[in-house]
Amino acid sequence: MGTLQAVALMAATLTVGLVAGLFFAFACAVMPGLRRSDDRAFVEVMQRINVAILNGWFLFCFLGAPVFTGLATALHLRADGRAALPWTIAGLVLYAVVLIVTAAVNVPLNNRLEAAGPPEGGADAAAVRKRFEATWVRWNLVRAVASTAAFGALAWALVLHGRAA
Repeated sequence: MGTLQAVALMAATLTVGLVAGLFFAFACAVMPGLRRSDDRAFVEVMQRINVAILNGWFLFCFLGAPVFTGLATALHLRADGRAALPWTIAGLVLYAVVLIVTAAVNVPLNNRLEAAGPPEGGADAAAVRKRFEATWVRWNLVRAVASTAAFGALAWALVLHGRAA
């Protein structure tokens, strides 16, 4: 059982960590870089990113993270996993925040950005950007903090699991 617990916990930590890194990269590099671009370039690049990100690698990590974290939590319910259990639960709750924010805020904003059409096709790029950028950036920062905290909780759970083993 210890090996299965460890594998599930490692998979949870890795997938959550990769997602946290993605949101961190957007928060400290992608969006600040795009902030310096003109409206048309901003809208066009974000539309392209929103299409490109829907790939198997991203989906495996983004959707695998709660599955692996839930599995790790379930496997640590036994007495030999109790030390790590509160931290896996914390990781699961924090990642749930990421999922909720993504579904309630970021994806709807992405969909509205896509629905605006290409900026050269008549969309008012300045208006489209104004309705998108500040809110998306703010809530992405929430996702970055929550996913990083989830990663930290799971990393600590790994330490505690290792000590118990």
